[in-house]
Amino acid sequence: MKEEKIYFTINGVNMFHGIKPFKIGSIVKLVKEPENDYDSEAIRVELRYAGPSGYVANSVKTVAKGTYSGGRLYDKILDTDYGRIIFILNDSLIAEVLTKDELEKEKNDVDSDINFI
Repeated sequence: MKEEKIYFTINGVNMFHGIKPFKIGSIVKLVKEPENDYDSEAIRVELRYAGPSGYVANSVKTVAKGTYSGGRLYDKILDTDYGRIIFILNDSLIAEVLTKDELEKEKNDVDSDINFI
């Protein structure tokens, strides 16, 4: 049985480097922040060479239709997990959670470096 894709919205990029460092196909690292003062289900988004770069959206006003909020995504990912950018909007992005197999393929495509992010 094929796993159903999980899509999520990234926003808050203007608090960091803006939208510019993101590209379609970019791999992002997702890091849970249970100690976050504003949201106990916060998920930080990091880029390989830019570090912290945004957050998974967690508000009805900021989550794109058809995507998971940070709260819905929180229990479906590991403490650290990975995604891939599939759409870039004005100041937010849509990404998909990578499966273990997809992540392994990405690692193999990037010099087999386990710490590629």
